[in-house]
Amino acid sequence: MKNLLLTALLGLFLLPVAKAQSTAETPTDGFRIAGQIKGLKDTTCVLAHYFGATQYIPKDTARVDGAGNLIFEGKKSLPQGLFMVVVPNVAPQKRYLQLLITADQQFSFETDTTNIVKDMKVTGSKENELFYGYQQQLSKLSEEAQVLNMQKKIRTDAPSIAMLNKQMGDLQKQANDYRNQFLKDNPGTFAAKLFKATAEPDVPPAPKASNGRPDSVWVFNYFKNHFWDDFDFSDERFVRTPFLQGKIERYIKELTVQVPDSLIKEADFLVNKAIVGKNSEVKYYTIYYITSQYEQPKVMGTDGLFVHMFEKYYKTGVMTVSDSSTLKSIGERVATLKPNLVGKVLVSPVISDTLRRPIAFSALKADYTVVFFYSPTCGHCRESAPKLKKFVDDYKGKGVDVVAIAIDQSPEEWKKFIKEFKLGNAVNGYDFTYRTDYRHQYDVWTTPTVYMLDKNKRIIARKLPVEQIEDFMLFHKRQQAAQKTASVAPANAKASVKK
Repeated sequence: MKNLLLTALLGLFLLPVAKAQSTAETPTDGFRIAGQIKGLKDTTCVLAHYFGATQYIPKDTARVDGAGNLIFEGKKSLPQGLFMVVVPNVAPQKRYLQLLITADQQFSFETDTTNIVKDMKVTGSKENELFYGYQQQLSKLSEEAQVLNMQKKIRTDAPSIAMLNKQMGDLQKQANDYRNQFLKDNPGTFAAKLFKATAEPDVPPAPKASNGRPDSVWVFNYFKNHFWDDFDFSDERFVRTPFLQGKIERYIKELTVQVPDSLIKEADFLVNKAIVGKNSEVKYYTIYYITSQYEQPKVMGTDGLFVHMFEKYYKTGVMTVSDSSTLKSIGERVATLKPNLVGKVLVSPVISDTLRRPIAFSALKADYTVVFFYSPTCGHCRESAPKLKKFVDDYKGKGVDVVAIAIDQSPEEWKKFIKEFKLGNAVNGYDFTYRTDYRHQYDVWTTPTVYMLDKNKRIIARKLPVEQIEDFMLFHKRQQAAQKTASVAPANAKASVKK
């Protein structure tokens, strides 16, 4: 289900991208990139552009002769962005040679496999001259810093350490001064935009918190609030770099609390920045990437963001979709998921016991209700059954109900399963009317599927592994107790003040 959906979303994204590229300001006389890579011979290199941080799309190949010469050439101009030349048969750290592809698509380069960046020389492309000149200067300063660090390990007397620290500080100042001058001298170039976009926000000294120490919350908020300051959402070329995806991922997954309300707020914030930037490629990629990450998220309960993204952007047409059948299938997936999100009240299943007596699900009054959807002949279900039995028996009469529901097979197979795994202490249910579509009504696409509900039958966990049922329940109990204590404390404090 997940891979199928991600493939569909990727296909939906590429359609509008192709349309947007037709209006890009690129030359009409094709491209010709001639190179010489010393140390490489008699092989084939691939020219490709990034698509996010983990994918690249090949655009051309070139045969390398015995002297390391190669030519990438085509009659149609390349889309602009950060490209790579994939170099075979070399060490992994030397396998990717990066090139900026902008309006100048007729240029040449030469380098050596021993040190691709240091030995790079570019002719005919100002952007690549800037791109490599910047890296070469900082690399030179970095090498000098490494020498100083080695000397600090040898010269450990106080005067030497003080001198070396001063020299290190001077090198850092040189690097900062060089960067600032580079950005000042080359405004608007793609090279400068890339280096600005990848830099961390400069956080000023933090004010003191009540404990007299620097306020770490202020530091975090400042960092987050200025995270996108130097990123140009109007530049479509960022889609063909690793940096747009990398920054979205960090902002959403590391700088945002992983709960639906916070995620939805920040996702809308990013999409709005892309919309204001007025570049459809950046907008489409931002929507696509966030959506793709939260259909089957790693943090339980955050798939509410996936539902929100579909309803706000796909369903309304903000995210252009050409394939109506694919849009319909994703919409059906959302329709299944939405009523079964964490925080929703689980729809009462229509089930009966082994004597065909209806089970009043709403009449179960336990503090926690675990719903175990399974198939009596499923291998994973049979492996999980002994663990489930232990949990059922350990918590019988302790405010926990376990409702085990067979979603298929015959009543005989169901009863056989109950008897074989001694699940008599569970509430065992079966739909003798055969009307329940468990896949679409309860999002049971694989078995076993486990839900945990609170005393109001509200979903607090879904898709739990059986071995984590007890741990999650105990965690939730501690969390509830802590929240209760926190809410009581301010009231007590008020009462003390009044006295």
